[in-house]
Amino acid sequence: QVHPVESGGGLVQPGGSLRLSCAASGKIFSFYLMDLGWYRQAPGKQRELVAAITSGGSTNYADSVKGRFSISRDNAENTMYLQMNSLKPEDTAVYYCNTRIGSLQFWGQGTQVTVSS
Repeated sequence: QVHPVESGGGLVQPGGSLRLSCAASGKIFSFYLMDLGWYRQAPGKQRELVAAITSGGSTNYADSVKGRFSISRDNAENTMYLQMNSLKPEDTAVYYCNTRIGSLQFWGQGTQVTVSS
């Protein structure tokens, strides 16, 4: 069982930056083999993929965040990051960490990001 825990959310003004972290704990024997992703869910909307990084390091981003967000991972620390720059009010949402290996996937509890002046 893997327990992803997000941190780093908060209130930020438009144009500001935040860095989210996702630390995986539990029986982790192969974090480096996992595909990882950040999702978000705004009020009244479906959860959507924001950014993903494979075990091999390949990344992909939602069109709405390309050029502003950057996903990375530190396998030695069992941690994933999401650097968010030039934040917009429409980025306001609960951000969730997802870890996946084979048919198994695990979700964190989420961290709130609010972009407002």
